[in-house]
Amino acid sequence: MPVEWQPVRQSRTHELVLQSIEQRVFAGELRAGDRLPPERELAPVLGVSRSALREALRVLETIGVLVAQPGRGPDAGARIVRHPDDALGRLLRLHFALGSYSLEDVLEARVVLERSSFEAAARNASPEDLDEAEALVVRMAEPGVPVLEFNDLDTRFHVHIARSSGNELTSTLTSAVRESVRPLILRALEAAEDWPATAAALNAEHTELLRLVRAGEGASAADLVERHIRSLHGTLVDENSERAREDS
Repeated sequence: MPVEWQPVRQSRTHELVLQSIEQRVFAGELRAGDRLPPERELAPVLGVSRSALREALRVLETIGVLVAQPGRGPDAGARIVRHPDDALGRLLRLHFALGSYSLEDVLEARVVLERSSFEAAARNASPEDLDEAEALVVRMAEPGVPVLEFNDLDTRFHVHIARSSGNELTSTLTSAVRESVRPLILRALEAAEDWPATAAALNAEHTELLRLVRAGEGASAADLVERHIRSLHGTLVDENSERAREDS
């Protein structure tokens, strides 16, 4: 059944275009994978300028629900997608940088999310999921792994366990929260006096976390991941608090 588009009011035009598209998503008329009509067709149907339509589409692309393919042909145009992880991570990282959330807030959110995801993964993760997680741990254990690569693999490991928990929202939130502090964690790792020893200690915990999940010991995995997070992330919180006291 074709979607019926209606003209929108001209006041705050791009927001009204957004509202019109959102209403069709909420009504189930637009779903992931659906393509919007070309700009030259959709703008006059909505009764707006193409510039206002483009502004609305850029907002949707930024929040991860639309991807625009330039050019001509069957793959050109705007398509509804589901890519919330990157969008939420970018948004949360900006709000963290602006001071909307404290480092302590992010730490406690990580603890709650990852305790839940590791405990659920011990019940729900498939052998294939855990094999992929193990491959990340093996790569982190390679001699001479650079700090930047280790940090990327570390992030992927935690997000992968969250995805294997069976809860997509927990996975997305875990990814967003971890991404929001990625630069801080990277700087902390780079500042380690003995990087090889630090990497080995962190990865020993990754190995034990994975063993506990494989063994179905969810409560123990949850306790360990909390200690794992607080050991490094908690250090960042302490350093931040110390700087705040010095500045006051």
